[in-house]
Amino acid sequence: MSLATDTTTDVLQLGTHRFTSRLIVGTGKYADYEIMGEALARSGTECITVAVRRERLIDSAGNNLLDFIDTSRYTLLPNTAGCFTAEDAVRVARLGREILLGLENPGADWVKLEVLADKRTLLPDPVATLQATEQLVADGFQVLCYTTDDPVTARRLKQAGATSVMPAGSPIGSGQGVLNPNNIRICLEYLKEDDPEYPVIVDAGVGTASDVTIAMELGVDGVLLNTGIAHAKDPLRMADAMRHATEAGRLAYLSGRIPKRLYATASSPEEGVISRPPR
Repeated sequence: MSLATDTTTDVLQLGTHRFTSRLIVGTGKYADYEIMGEALARSGTECITVAVRRERLIDSAGNNLLDFIDTSRYTLLPNTAGCFTAEDAVRVARLGREILLGLENPGADWVKLEVLADKRTLLPDPVATLQATEQLVADGFQVLCYTTDDPVTARRLKQAGATSVMPAGSPIGSGQGVLNPNNIRICLEYLKEDDPEYPVIVDAGVGTASDVTIAMELGVDGVLLNTGIAHAKDPLRMADAMRHATEAGRLAYLSGRIPKRLYATASSPEEGVISRPPR
C-alpha cells in the first residue's frame, strides 16, 4: 500500500477547510511560473499561499500568477507577507478577501497572518500579531498565525481566536530546519491540552525533506513551506521529496516510535538459542 493511499483518510481540518494533504506550499521565489505550477502539482498540496502585496500578482514579463494556478484545484490561502504593522496586515487581509471573492475561491474566508518585526530576521512581532489576530477574528476571518516557537505567545494567539497557530521551525527562508524541537513539543502541549484536534502547523525554515519529516514526527498537523522547494537545484524533484516526507513523517508519528535507550536491545529472542551440546 502506498503512502498516499495510506493517508487519504487522515484529514487535516483547518477551520472549515478539509485537506488530505498536510503540506501547504507557497507560490513565491520560483524561477518562473511554469516551474511553480509543476512543482505545486508534484507536491501533492491542495492548499497554496499567495502574497497579496504582490503588485497585481503580475511579474516583470507581464505574466499573471493566477494564470498558472488552477483555482478550481487549489484552495488559495492569502497571506500578509511583507506587513510590519497590525493595521497594514488587516488592510492587506481584507484586500485578499476581495480578490478571492472575485475568483469564487473557497479561500476568501481565511488568511495566513504575518506581521514582521524587521526585515533582517523576518521574525514576527508578537504584540502586533496578537493585535491583528483579534481584529481579523472580529472581522470574520479564520486566522492562521505565523509566530515564533514561544509557547506562551502561541497560547495567547489561540485564546485570541486563531484558527491555527503556526510556529516557525527557524527563520523564514533560512533552511535551518526545526532548531528547537522542545519548544515545538511544548507548543503542541499548550495548544492541544483542551482540544487535541486543534491544528498546529510548522511554518518556515525547512530546507529539505528530512526537516519536514522531523517536524511531522513531533506531532504537528502539517508543514507550510516555500523556499525549500522554490530554491532547490531541482524544484520538481524536491516537490516530490517534500510530499513523501510529509506522508512518511505523519505515518511515523501515528505509528509511535520506539523509546531511545542507552544500551542495545537484542532484536532476536535469547530463549531457544542453539548451543553446543554437552560432551
